[in-house]
Amino acid sequence: MESKGRKVLIADDEPDILEILKYNLEKEGYAVVTAKDGDEALDRAKHTAPDLIVLDMMMPKKSGMEVCEILRTQTAFKDTLIMFLTAINDETTQLKGFDTGADDYVSKPISTSVFVSKVNALLRRMKPSENKNIQIGNLVIDPEKFMVNFDGKDISLAKKEFELLYLLASKPGRVFLRNEILSQVWGNDVIVGDRTIDVHIRKIRQKLGVDCITTVKGVGYKFEL
Repeated sequence: MESKGRKVLIADDEPDILEILKYNLEKEGYAVVTAKDGDEALDRAKHTAPDLIVLDMMMPKKSGMEVCEILRTQTAFKDTLIMFLTAINDETTQLKGFDTGADDYVSKPISTSVFVSKVNALLRRMKPSENKNIQIGNLVIDPEKFMVNFDGKDISLAKKEFELLYLLASKPGRVFLRNEILSQVWGNDVIVGDRTIDVHIRKIRQKLGVDCITTVKGVGYKFEL
């Protein structure tokens, strides 16, 4: 399924809209995070690193356009997909939204089928993110420079520790199965035991100085900062 592992942030000040859009996207297999205003949207975006951000244009505290403008100035969100929800359907407003950095928009009142279709279409266009920097809170992972920085300090990780952290942090909150981790980090041709993962995760926790990897007993691991 194309939606597997994709995370969507929806920001709107109308609880009914948040609920119905969240419900329909979760039915498609997306992980959905919500926010009720512009400030909360910025905070949630920073801490969850979504693949797609859906912004209501007329939110309190900060409008969707203001949030979009702020996000587009930050390296971590330069290539993140952004969609507007708007009750303002004039061409000038739509063009201004695209100029601000939006990738698409959906008009209100919202057709859930159109909304879901547009989300699917946008995320199908998304390039694989194996070389994409990850920034979550005070943690930055740069796969090109093979660098991890946490709280302003560079952290030295061994190759497999780095690859394991990158995999888990690429989808915060998602549980990765042990077999999946072994396959993606060590490869199918290398025989290693389950304890290998445990040892590497313990070292990552020690080096970062924070317990950011949660063990889901009998299942696998997930990243939570």
